[in-house]
Amino acid sequence: MSAKTILLADDDSAIRTVLTQALNRAGYSVRSTATATALWRWVSEGQGDAVLTDVVLPDENAFDVIPRIKKLRPNLPIIVMSAQNTIMTAITAAERGAYDYLPKPFDLNALVQTVGRALEQSSKPTVSQTRAPASENLPIVGRSPAMQDIYRIIARLTQTDLTVMIVGESGTGKELVARALHDYGRRRKGAFVAVNMAAIPRELIESELFGHEKGAFTGATSRMAGRFEQAEGGTLFLDEIGDMPLEAQTRLLRVLQQSEYTSVGGVSPIKTNVRIIAATHRDLRQLITQGQFREDLFFRLNVVPLQIPALRERLEDLPDLTRHFLERASTEGLPRKEISQDAVAALQSYRWPGNVRELENLIKRLMAMESDDTITAASVTRELAATPATKQNGSQPMDFDKPAEFFENYLAEYFASFGQNLPPGGLYERMLAQIEPPLLRASLTATNGNQLRAADLLGINRNTLRTKLRNRNVKSIRGLH
Repeated sequence: MSAKTILLADDDSAIRTVLTQALNRAGYSVRSTATATALWRWVSEGQGDAVLTDVVLPDENAFDVIPRIKKLRPNLPIIVMSAQNTIMTAITAAERGAYDYLPKPFDLNALVQTVGRALEQSSKPTVSQTRAPASENLPIVGRSPAMQDIYRIIARLTQTDLTVMIVGESGTGKELVARALHDYGRRRKGAFVAVNMAAIPRELIESELFGHEKGAFTGATSRMAGRFEQAEGGTLFLDEIGDMPLEAQTRLLRVLQQSEYTSVGGVSPIKTNVRIIAATHRDLRQLITQGQFREDLFFRLNVVPLQIPALRERLEDLPDLTRHFLERASTEGLPRKEISQDAVAALQSYRWPGNVRELENLIKRLMAMESDDTITAASVTRELAATPATKQNGSQPMDFDKPAEFFENYLAEYFASFGQNLPPGGLYERMLAQIEPPLLRASLTATNGNQLRAADLLGINRNTLRTKLRNRNVKSIRGLH
């Protein structure tokens, strides 16, 4: 059996030599060129079993050639390489019909494995998609290896309607990822509807998601469309899904299973056609163990898990992010500023508990407060020292005698997340719903599940404790009282 032939196009002779040697060692035959013209001629002559090409070639961009190749030979797998390793490169490669995208520099073994997988699937039909080149107004910024993996997954997922679970700390950009999946996916012509489950009062969640009919409850003076109806044909983004109460989880599971729902006060089922993207900063598997999240719902939502790295895990992206925020803030009316290399280094020495959101807010604050045209390291250090989160970020122990200070900082960030608006009503109950369950669980754990001792520890009677456990869906330890 003759060796498979790889058509290689790259204007860098050194790269062509290295890749040719690696592919030859793997048992492949290689034809290499520096131009798109030669690549197209070979393809049109029926040569090659797979294509490996750089994006930028001297005579033509590979993204302009790929649609022609896919039209002529739809089953010919194309692997794209690029040093322009942004999310738009990955998305454009997927849109044009490429099998995969590899950012430069890459691991040779990984490349050879990718070629092998592409050849194995070359018999499967490929749907060619062509549309206008995507804008380089990047929805997500960063060129680190951690982000490259994210870009490749996003690019693949834009070609599907699979349910996605985005996991990451607060401020990492989970909604940006969800929007990218929608804006560059199959449902981009439909609506993108985002709902923060943590910001909706428990008693209003079902009405918010599924809508309600006139007269369904006191105050329902007219019919209201729910978020599912608003997102019909598009994408519904369920942010902070880990904060969804159990009774609403049951309703959501039924919708995912049957693709239909009933509005509050309604009697006729309503068919739904939406893509679900969920996100959380919480450990859902731990919540399952604690009886706070349905395991069957988790598996329905976790079809494709996507872990977003924290900013401290990709500090090499910080210069690009900083420049991006400086530019964006200047277009929003803040005075244009530059930032010194020492200032960037100072930013990179910080652990960023608030992640990218914290960085953006810091940049805006520095642009507004600094009188000089250049942001200095001293300015950065001064602002970071004044940030409450820094106290929790280093080696200093938390002051357990000052819980009020901790909650004040948390509430300040919570209110700030709504910008110029106020949070929804019912804030008191929502805060209690956040605070009471972990307090109850900690007390039960400390007393080995003895409810009488736990009640005494909390300073409440046993019946009150049992009521709270039931109302907050906190599971007591079986066999212990």
